[in-house]
Amino acid sequence: MDRDWERDVIRYPDPAVEVLDDRFSRYVLGSAALQRLYTGARWTEGPVWFGDGRYLVFSDIPNNRMLRWQESTGSVDTYRAPSDYSNGNTRDRQGRLVSCEHGSRSVTRTEIDGSITVLADSFDGKRLNAPNDVVVHPGDGAIWFTDPGYGILWNYEGGKAAFELPTSVYRIDPETYALSEMTSALEKPNGLCFSPDASQLYVSDTGITHKPDHPRTIEVFDVIDRSALANQRAFADMGDAMSDGFRCDSDGNIWTSAGWAGVGGDGVVVLSQEGDRLGMIHLPEPVSNLCFGGAKRNRLFITAGQSLYSIFTDAQGLPY
Repeated sequence: MDRDWERDVIRYPDPAVEVLDDRFSRYVLGSAALQRLYTGARWTEGPVWFGDGRYLVFSDIPNNRMLRWQESTGSVDTYRAPSDYSNGNTRDRQGRLVSCEHGSRSVTRTEIDGSITVLADSFDGKRLNAPNDVVVHPGDGAIWFTDPGYGILWNYEGGKAAFELPTSVYRIDPETYALSEMTSALEKPNGLCFSPDASQLYVSDTGITHKPDHPRTIEVFDVIDRSALANQRAFADMGDAMSDGFRCDSDGNIWTSAGWAGVGGDGVVVLSQEGDRLGMIHLPEPVSNLCFGGAKRNRLFITAGQSLYSIFTDAQGLPY
């Protein structure tokens, strides 16, 4: 990518954006550039957009804090510290913040008055490992999350501890708050999102971090009666990269992080509904996660390494 980040020198169209398939061209804005909005964290994650407040909340896991970027001023301040080493974040249908916390090994909800409710911290009498990423079902409001356990592997992003449960995907019932295991078939279930009609659930498997020959895939499942998964199959092979967090746009394309691929391989990869590579947005740091935001849900926010980036697109992210 031809970019001097120290001086923020760019040209148009931004060379950071690469069209791999003509189908991606419709989403590229020639006068929109990739911007670095903030740097100074240790490892950013879990971006979530608050349209009612015109701000973005994201995690800085090793610094045990959540940060807030203000759209009106471009400033960044501390949203919460300590944050119990929060990782993935989303909002429920009432607009409340839902977070995965490594430190407390739980999924929590921040109430309107600012108090925090623990939604899940154990299963079958055993502590969760370290919940990672989370999404809310648009139909019934159930909370689905992954628990690969990265937060208890080291003290850097939580607290080192023994695994008590298999690495799994879970669902929290919206009425009873009962916790159900959806699948434990993935080595390291990580990012997840629903398809536009919520009939499918995509989950990335980052088992490559611990098994050198493990497939670098995003898996997809059929969602049965909003409360079960079936028919697991590989949706996309990430090649030399690894998918961490991702989101789906209104056309059903997947916009996924693609990090750890070496020089020139870090960025965001856009995949069609068939799993074809449509395009890529190159970044100078390993990408962890992303979300759509802005008034028209057409601004892509990207957490990567020590920084937060954004770029406007002609795609619209799903409102969940």
